[in-house]
Amino acid sequence: MELQMMRWGVALAILGLVGAAPAHAQQGTEDLAKAAQNPIASMISLPLQNNTNLNFGPEKGTQNVLNVQPVYPFNLSDDMKVITRTIIPVVSQPGLVPGQDRESGIGNTTFIPYFTPSETGKVLWGLAPVLMLPASNEAVGTKAWGLGASAVLLAMPGNWVVGSTFTNVTSVNEGSADKLNLFTWQYFINYNMPEGWYLTSAPIITANWEATSGNKWTVPFGGGAGRVFRAGKQAINANLQAYYNVERPTYGPNWQIRLQVSFLFPK
Repeated sequence: MELQMMRWGVALAILGLVGAAPAHAQQGTEDLAKAAQNPIASMISLPLQNNTNLNFGPEKGTQNVLNVQPVYPFNLSDDMKVITRTIIPVVSQPGLVPGQDRESGIGNTTFIPYFTPSETGKVLWGLAPVLMLPASNEAVGTKAWGLGASAVLLAMPGNWVVGSTFTNVTSVNEGSADKLNLFTWQYFINYNMPEGWYLTSAPIITANWEATSGNKWTVPFGGGAGRVFRAGKQAINANLQAYYNVERPTYGPNWQIRLQVSFLFPK
C-alpha cells in the first residue's frame, strides 16, 4: 500500500508539472539541445532516466532504477535565479540470496535547488544545499535523512557543452544504522551536430566513504548518442548510453544501460 501511494504521488507530481508548464516558443533545435544539456538552464523539463544495472548483487541479477527528475526554475531576484532539481528513484532490485524475491520501492529522493546568477558569461555556475529523504524500504535505499551541498560548473563553447557537478550528502539521523556519507561526481561532455543530434558522455562516479576499503568507489566509463526533436509541438530530448564500471564494489554491477527521455518546456 505504501509503495502504491508513492507511485500515485509521483504520477500526480508529473501531471502537475506538465500542467503548470507554459506554452513554449519554437526555439531552434540546436539551441534547445544545448539548453537541455545545461543542468542550470532556465527551462522547465521532465527527464525520465531509466538505468538498467547488469550483474548486480551476489546472484548477478538485474537492477532497474527509473529516476523521475522534474526541473523547475524561478527568479529569486533580478540578479539571481533558482533551478530546482528533484530526483525520485523508483527501484526494482533482485534478491540478494538464493530464493529471495525481487524488492521494489522508492529509493532515497533528493532535492537540489541550484542558486545561479541571472546574467550568464562564458562559464556558468551554481551552488545548492541538498536534502535527501528516506527510502520507502531498506531493500532499495537507506532509511536515513541526509543533508549536503552541490556545485555545478560548465561552459558551452561552439558545439560543445562540457562541465561537472559535485555533490556530497551525509546522514543526519542520530544513532542511525544507515549511516551515509556519499560523494557523487558527474562530468558531462556533449558534442552537438545538425538537426538536434549529439554525442554524449555523462558517467556518474560515486564514493561511499562509509564502505570498507575496496568497496568505496564506482567509476563508469562510456557514452552514447541522442537527439532533440519535436513530436507535434512537444519538444523531446532522447538518448541512449552504455557504461562499463572499471571500478566497482564487490557486488556492484559491471554494466549500466541508460535510456533517458526528457519532455522540454522552453519559455
